[in-house]
This record gives sequence, C-alpha cells and structure tokens, in this order.
Amino acid sequence: MILRELISCLSRLTASGPLDAEIHALTASSREVAPGVLFAAIRGTSIDGHRFISDALAAGAAAILAETAPPVDLDPAIAWLHVPDSRAALSELSSTIEDHPWKDLAIAGVTGTNGKTTTAFLIHHIMKTAWHRAGLLGTILVDDGEATETAKHTTPGSIELSALLGRMRDHGCRGVAMEVSSHGIHQKRISAIGFDACVFTNLTQDHLDYHGTLEAYYQAKADWFQALATDPRGKKPVAVINTDDAHGSDLAASLDGKMPVIRFGFNVHCDFRANNFRQSPRGMEFELAAKGKTFLVRAPLIGRFNVYNLLAAIAAANACGIRPREAVAAAANAPQVPGRMENVGNAGGATVFVDYAHTPDALENACRTLKELDPRRLITVFGCGGDRDTGKRPLMGAAAARLSDACVVTSDNPRSEDPLAIIREIEAGMGNKGHLSIPDRSEAISHAIRNSLSGDIILIAGKGHESTQQFADHTIDFDDRKHASKALRERAQLISESR
Repeated sequence: MILRELISCLSRLTASGPLDAEIHALTASSREVAPGVLFAAIRGTSIDGHRFISDALAAGAAAILAETAPPVDLDPAIAWLHVPDSRAALSELSSTIEDHPWKDLAIAGVTGTNGKTTTAFLIHHIMKTAWHRAGLLGTILVDDGEATETAKHTTPGSIELSALLGRMRDHGCRGVAMEVSSHGIHQKRISAIGFDACVFTNLTQDHLDYHGTLEAYYQAKADWFQALATDPRGKKPVAVINTDDAHGSDLAASLDGKMPVIRFGFNVHCDFRANNFRQSPRGMEFELAAKGKTFLVRAPLIGRFNVYNLLAAIAAANACGIRPREAVAAAANAPQVPGRMENVGNAGGATVFVDYAHTPDALENACRTLKELDPRRLITVFGCGGDRDTGKRPLMGAAAARLSDACVVTSDNPRSEDPLAIIREIEAGMGNKGHLSIPDRSEAISHAIRNSLSGDIILIAGKGHESTQQFADHTIDFDDRKHASKALRERAQLISESR
C-alpha cells in the first residue's frame, strides 16, 4: 500500500519525507525490518522502541512511526511520521493495511477477570452452529475458520490481530469471538477495531502487578466500553454486562443513554436472567428469561459461574444477530473448554477436575461448585505464580482452606521467585487449616490422587490448559491433565492388584 494512502487514517500526524513509498508490512520490532517495512517505535513497560530507530534505519526501513520529531540529519529518502501516541497510531495503520476486516465480521469481545475464555469458546460455538464458520481469538486457541493453532497471547498485538481478522474474513467467517484483556485495552491493541458486542464478565483482584490498583484495573476495562460508546466506528455495539457483579452494575449505569446495554445475571433487573439453576456431575440446566420469552437451557457444564458464561454468550450472540432460541439449542452441545473445570477422569471412585482458577474469586467458585456435587472430600491442589500480584497469595490460601477438606500447596509457575517463598505467602492465609506443602507439582498431584478415597473429588487449580511450567532459568513441559491422567492410571492399577 502507498504510504500516503496508509496514513490517511491518522488524524493527528506530522509527516515529513517522501510519502509515495510502497509499504509492504508493519513491525514494532527492529529485528523484523527490511526494505518496504514501516517501523513503529513503541514505548513499552520496560523497553522504549525509540532506542531502536537507528537499527531500523540501518536495516532499510521505508518509514518511521514515532512520538518524537525527526532528527535533523535524517536521510531525506526516509519518511517520518510524528504522532502523539504510537500504539494508537499503529493500531489504526494495522487495520488499514488489512482493509479493515472487522467491518465484514460480527465481532464479540469478552473482557473480565474470570470467564473470558469459556465465554469466548461458547460464543464461538454458537456462531459456528448458526453460521458454520466463525473465528476464535483467545488464551488457548486461534481458529481462523479453516485451521486452529495454539494462541500466543490472550489478545494479540494490533499488527497480528488485524492480520488474523483478515484471514478469518478471507476464509468465509461471518463472526468472531475474542478475548479482550486489560493489557490489550491499555496498550491499545484493539483501539481500531469495531465490535458488535462487548461483554463484561466480572472483576476481582488480578493483574495488580501491571495496573497497580483494583480501580486502575477496572478503569482499563471500562475505557474500552466508553471508547465504543463515543466512537462506535460505524457499528452499533451492544454492551453485555454481568450486573450481579458490583463493578458490572456500575459500568452498566455509566453507559445508560450512551449505547445499548444488555444486563445479565440472576437479579430481577436483568434482560437475560437465569432462574431455577440445577446441576449434576453430567451437566446443568436453568430457565432463561429473555426477550419476553422463557427458554430451558441445558449444557454439559457445571458450576454457577458457567451459568453466567452461558448467559453472556447467548446475549452476545443475540447482539451479533443470532436468535436466543438458536443459541440455547447450540448450548446443549457446548464444548469442553480445555483446562476449565475439565473432568480428567475417575479411578477407584475418585474424580479429578483441572481448572485454570488462579485468582481468589475463581478458586472460591471452583471449590464451591465441586462441593455442591457432595463429594466425600474435596482435595484441592494449587499454588500461585511468581512475578505476579503477590497480594492474592494469602487470599487464595484462605479460600482453599475455607472450602476444601484437604489442601496440597505446590508450585504454579515460580518464574524468577523462590517456590518455597511463594508457598509460605500462600500458607499465611490458611490459618490453622491442616495441609501439605509439596513444591514439586508432579509429586503434589500424584500424592493427592494416590491418597484419595472413593467418593473424593480432587481439584487441580491454577494452570488449566497450560503445557509448560516456568522456572527462573528454564521451562519444562508440564500439563496438569497429563500428570493427573497418569496418576489415575497408577491408582487404578494399584486397586486392581490389591483385589
């Protein structure tokens, strides 16, 4: 694309140098620069991309996007684009170079502390059932309509995001379900994307290592909704908000009169309201009141939190043009989301669930859900990640101690921290609750399963779908589900041999 045409989308720009250059690609990494590439200098949390402008020029960059004015000795053959915000400008350029693929797609974005992945999976499932092809962008998978691949980030950077949306459009997708992280919002990865539905699931303590305070974390999410209310980008976005959540209730009130709002939850003021929730180990059912009608929703999922995820998915799908009746029918065949309350198996009457719960609220919800299945005992195996919000560690310890019959505290992803130091911080919240501390996660899982009794439920929490474990100086292959399955097979063999 000719640079002059590409930059026509930028409203606040001072451009110098030749603007007739052909731009083949965009990058924010100086290592990816080649002739015909525009280099965007981004100020990161630890590294400032402006330091690498000279490297980009040496590699033959056709243009530079920066928050600084051009140097006086700049080669006159190089175009310089001076903008107040490189991140926002790069997002606009990324969308433009892909010919704004979001315009041809019904896009549902999902933000919140817990439930993003499951809700996005459910919306994607409903879209695929109704439309045959739909895209998915999230923590676990990317589905471009023709193939799936492992996701690298919850919300990709703006260049990759627009390219993926372009692939989805070109592959015949009619809609896309995507997770929208607070980092993605704050870093303006999605600022140039038009959405049809924007979902808020809930907000509890997480990511304070990045945002600093819970209020700043909330504001990052609220900013996305306010931006769409101010500039809907030619679409008619609908805010789909859990108003049983206090922050969600405040968010909905702040948006009234600015954009359409669908409230969901169990309270009487909800537009999509759940009643008469029932569950068993095989699944759940509840009554949905919406659009003046009542529907019986059945799904092979468990947990009250999954009622919220289903409500959000059905309401978001409706905002994208799918009737509630079609969405409810699709819910009956909802997929098992990897590592989200995933039933790994049973041996000798003991059942194992693996869940991604890595916040105090998520761990409490997971424990409550499994206690409602009336196990002989609930045994919880969990830890906390290193180099992340330290304040939630004793809170997670307290939640597990309060709701479990037995706890095994272990390592999650220690990263650069001492695993034993993390465990001590967790234990500080557990009071006098008896528990075992086994830093080796594999041994912790095996111990819990090996020493379980018929009728027990073992919850392995924190890592969910993850397939690696990160230490200070190395990363190993590690999948809770594989280790649990192996331990279940060993338990079954021991039981068989003892008969």
